[in-house]
Amino acid sequence: MIRNLKNQNRPELKDSLFLGFCAVFIVATRIALRLHLKIPGHAMFFTLFFLFLAKGCVRYRLSATYTGLISGLIAVVLGLGKGGPLILIKFILPAIVIDISAMLLPGLFGSVFLCVLVGALASATMFFNTYLIDYLAGMDSSLIFQHALIKSICSMAFGAVASLFIPSVIRRLKAFGVI
Repeated sequence: MIRNLKNQNRPELKDSLFLGFCAVFIVATRIALRLHLKIPGHAMFFTLFFLFLAKGCVRYRLSATYTGLISGLIAVVLGLGKGGPLILIKFILPAIVIDISAMLLPGLFGSVFLCVLVGALASATMFFNTYLIDYLAGMDSSLIFQHALIKSICSMAFGAVASLFIPSVIRRLKAFGVI
């Protein structure tokens, strides 16, 4: 009888592998796009795309958070970006926003408007990360606020654009029987 009960506290193996692949794709795109485009927030495009894809394809409560945690740990181990272990916050905060939004908005992945709204909100968490890193670096408080605001606005734009594609991608994956 115990074997018949399925453990709902953790995802299945195929779901865990999918989340791991999404995490690796997030880090791979960050490594590949280490171009100095002089556009703040451009890395948020692929980060949010794969976080949304992880949450939309895997029906586990914390799938985006797990993907963010895995990709953040990989980024810390590889030493990507500035901030040391605080890089982990860059990946976890948007993922938490996506998970909470998916719990509160059941039709999230079917609506382009809701995806754009949640994508912009998840990207806005860049403000807290930038503010914390600049504060710990000892910058002036008025300069910290302006820098964090500019980075978060640009991140919000890239996050909103990335989330535009999610409803159609998930609809096609369902049509082909992938999910």
